Amino acid sequence: RFQIQRGKTDPTSYKSLGDCFRTIFQREGLLGFYKGILPPILAETPKRAVKFFTFEQYKKLLGYASLPPGLAFAVAGLGSGLTEAVVVNPFEVVKVTLQTNKNAFTEQPSSFVQAQQIIKTGGLGFQGLNKGLTATLGRHGVFNMVYFGFYFNVKNILPINKDPNLEFLRKFGIGLVSGTIASIINIPFDVAKSRIQGPQPVPGEIKYRTCFKTMATVYKEEG
Repeated sequence: RFQIQRGKTDPTSYKSLGDCFRTIFQREGLLGFYKGILPPILAETPKRAVKFFTFEQYKKLLGYASLPPGLAFAVAGLGSGLTEAVVVNPFEVVKVTLQTNKNAFTEQPSSFVQAQQIIKTGGLGFQGLNKGLTATLGRHGVFNMVYFGFYFNVKNILPINKDPNLEFLRKFGIGLVSGTIASIINIPFDVAKSRIQGPQPVPGEIKYRTCFKTMATVYKEEG
């Protein structure tokens, strides 16, 4: 909801995270927080499988290129993220469409009906079920590149602890920092994806069409 609102001039703008939670609860009920839950559940298993399987495969292939380990991890992460994005994007289109619907949970269509409506109006291509693919490629590619590159490089630098509790904290801390940095860097792609896949400001008029043009528009209008 934060990503699709267009600054303070948007009449439906949420003032804060707390205000957003209160407004959704008051207008849409408790189930309003669970809109679009089915697509990510359905995508989670294939997404994780593709991410880690392809990461290992790209890492093996890059072993023949004699790249420095740090760079190899980052490039393998980028490749796994791009591959993962292709699998995830149709689910994301359905999820965003459901989550931006401000009707009550019981009044909106199911995930499958919503997917059918998207295919019927836009098809399977870049106007329909694969809308915003470039932004999704950027979101997952950049995230995995930074995450895997940072995680494995820092993990190899920091000494291993013999104490299992301290070793757990070492890995947990590195993972936490890796995920935080990766999220900060990839969030512009995520905002662009939400704008492209979500409702346009003027019905029937496409304002947010491509990834980088959307980023430029958001930067120009909202900073």
